[in-house]
Amino acid sequence: MSQPDRYAFPLSMPRHAFNARDAARAGDVWRAFQEVAVEASSRAGWPPSRYRRERCAFVVRAMTVVHHLEAGYGEPLTASSWVSRFRREMLSTREVRLESARGPIASGTQEWAHVNAAMKPTRGSAALLEAFPVRDDPSTITLPAFDPHPGGTRTLAFQPWHVRMDPLAHANHPAYIDWCDENVSRALVAQGVDPVKLVSIAETVSYRGGVCAGEDVEVRSRLAGRAEHGWVFEHEITVAGTRRATAVTIRDLPGKRDVLAGAFDAPEA
Repeated sequence: MSQPDRYAFPLSMPRHAFNARDAARAGDVWRAFQEVAVEASSRAGWPPSRYRRERCAFVVRAMTVVHHLEAGYGEPLTASSWVSRFRREMLSTREVRLESARGPIASGTQEWAHVNAAMKPTRGSAALLEAFPVRDDPSTITLPAFDPHPGGTRTLAFQPWHVRMDPLAHANHPAYIDWCDENVSRALVAQGVDPVKLVSIAETVSYRGGVCAGEDVEVRSRLAGRAEHGWVFEHEITVAGTRRATAVTIRDLPGKRDVLAGAFDAPEA
């Protein structure tokens, strides 16, 4: 019996995924997408326990998400996922979609690398490859177009918590979105603006290495452009000067869009 090339199932987002407007935060949409990928893998016969038993894993190399609507707490959601590409038996492209009765909520494309117990890229086994048939679907998600608009920068420095590390003992990939949004939020707070009003439009992250607890992390964010529905920010995440990830986020501040850009034009404290 052949494996399905697409899985769809109901999904509920937890209360802690929502902000004071009862809108799901971008980082928590990314966490929901991770749960969808794990559930789809489990339904294909590869739950987390099997990866651990066979001393292998998939780690995220890059991810792009476009937000269509803000999910509300308690709203019934339907998730779907499929593999759209598998290269060299180790690099997997997975599509994830989240929908409600109102329409699409968020769409994402994840790039995963298959690694061994030493976190080195390695070819998947015949059983793993058989479990994830490629679905012929070209609907890969990309960032919306934007016009360059260079602006100011903001820097956030911190050490990740030990109690926030994931099963692979490093910061889980959605945390990087939290860090980028926190830096933008602090720029707004410095101008007397409530950051809870920020609306997520889209974002992408490219990962070059993991971030571990206790390391000195610096997030440097700069205003980079203007899209149809918001401002574009470029982010560089480094540890002791070594780049661990780059990101682009597109955010809107309805009714105060210019204030969002102005927060980065103001001198950094």
